Order: sequence, then C-alpha cells, then structure tokens
Amino acid sequence: QVQPVESGGGLVQAGGSLRLSCVVSGSIFSINAMAWYRQAPGKQREWVAVITSGGSVRYVDSVKGRFTISRDNAKNTVYLQMNSLKPEDTAVYYCNVPSDYHPPWGQGTQVTVSS
Repeated sequence: QVQPVESGGGLVQAGGSLRLSCVVSGSIFSINAMAWYRQAPGKQREWVAVITSGGSVRYVDSVKGRFTISRDNAKNTVYLQMNSLKPEDTAVYYCNVPSDYHPPWGQGTQVTVSS
C-alpha cells in the first residue's frame, strides 16, 4: 500500500492558522473514512479528527471549534484547517485510515506554534 503524503505544516505564532493537506491513494480514499493524528515530542500519537466517506466529522475535544476537517474526493485529498492555534498544538501531524488495516504511516508534517 502507498503511504499518505502530508504537507502544509510550518512555524506559526499562537492565534495563527495553517491548512494541512494529505493526498491518499485513490483506491483507499474513495471507500474509507480518513483521520488526522498528531504526535507531540515525548508523547504517543493521538487522534485529532475524522471524516467519513459521507462527510460526517468528529473531533477530539481539545480542537473542537478551532479545527475543521474536510475532503475533496476528486483529488483524493483530506484537509485540516487549523485556526486559533496554541503552543500545545505543536506536533507532527499525520493522516491515515482510522482502522487496524491502514496503509503505512507517512512522514507527517511538522506544526510548530510559538507563544
């Protein structure tokens, strides 16, 4: 299976915004929910947001009202719009299928929020 390819991270001041993108193999994307995860230094990877193939979304409580997940089925791409960023959002962000049978993890994209 092909790894997802994440992009869009960077360094931003607290209160700023970033939009992450993740391109996934079409054969995987069209039939699956997709999720964003993040891993901060010294911590385990955690789930952040998920979007089903039909467009239903859920978020971890810490990002509700600030992050928005969306998908473009024609481009096999899932997005994460991140607003009102906080230093505690600093992490490497990954996307993948929220299942035990997921593709290999990609390289992720680093998000650093300065205070």
